[in-house]
Amino acid sequence: MYRPEEPEVKIAQIIERIRKVLGRFSLGSGGGAGWWVVNAVFVVVVAIWLGAGFFTVQPGEQAALRLFGEFNSEQGPGLHWYWPTPIGARDIVSVDQVRKLEIGVRGGTPVLDESLMITGDPDELGQPGEAPNIVDVQLLVQYDIKNVEDFLYRSIDPEGATIVAATETALRQVIGSRPIDDVLTDQKEAIQADTKLLLQRLLDEYETGINVRVVQLLNVFAPEQVKDAFDDVVRAKEDKARIINLADAYKEDILPRARGEAARLTETAEAFKQEKVAIAEGQAARFLSILAEYDKAKEITRQRLYLEAMEEMLPGITKFIVSENAGGGLLQFLPLTEEATRAAEFGVNQQ
Repeated sequence: MYRPEEPEVKIAQIIERIRKVLGRFSLGSGGGAGWWVVNAVFVVVVAIWLGAGFFTVQPGEQAALRLFGEFNSEQGPGLHWYWPTPIGARDIVSVDQVRKLEIGVRGGTPVLDESLMITGDPDELGQPGEAPNIVDVQLLVQYDIKNVEDFLYRSIDPEGATIVAATETALRQVIGSRPIDDVLTDQKEAIQADTKLLLQRLLDEYETGINVRVVQLLNVFAPEQVKDAFDDVVRAKEDKARIINLADAYKEDILPRARGEAARLTETAEAFKQEKVAIAEGQAARFLSILAEYDKAKEITRQRLYLEAMEEMLPGITKFIVSENAGGGLLQFLPLTEEATRAAEFGVNQQ
């Protein structure tokens, strides 16, 4: 609310009193003395009148100053002076005070004329048409004053009929563009945001000087005849959201482990590949080195390769290689006992 500043001194009453006093002086005094008295009184009256122009604006308030009835300027908190009545006037408004407006409810009591609204459900053919559903919506609006001049002088009853009509218009337009399921379930925050934007645009077009701070849906009810069915829908959607959250949690648990296992298998395969490549390269280098030695001494290299192959095919077995120049048969080298084996080792080449 705003408080118009009444003049601290009522000039008409003072002049009337002065006139009565001067009447007494004129009857009981000479003409010269009366003139001086009149001048002194006039000076006092002017001083009092000018002193009435001082006023104080409290923190969180703004003063709108008028000169001859027309808006002139604004003043912030502090002690100020401005032309007093009848030349100037001032209206002080609390701009930081948060005001509230309830639509569809008054002190906890529903107001059906305001709360019942039609939703934007499609018709039976699935096309937008006349909405068959009605919903009971209760809304709270919190606002303050952002422009004192507009609030006081550019709109009629800005925080009365104007803001009520604008709020109902904005809310009905937003509700009428959405299906009833959105209104009753998970789209309430979007409805609040859209209603706030539309309401602020309407108030700015009407030049009300009002700033909308909060638009909050208090209660949203389905029609009483189908309330149980809509409650089932709400519960089903809540279960759906809960199951989706559980699935997302399971996914977030499984996917990191699967990615880790995939990375481990990839690294193992890469290590296996590097190992096989290194072995193959080593074998190729070995083959090339043997080939070079084979080209130098084919017989010796062939015999060495043969012996290495036998060693590889018969590991852990005592083998005797008898030279053709040793003479005799092979029977004398048959290892019948351990002593004979050790004795035979002096006449043959053991490998």
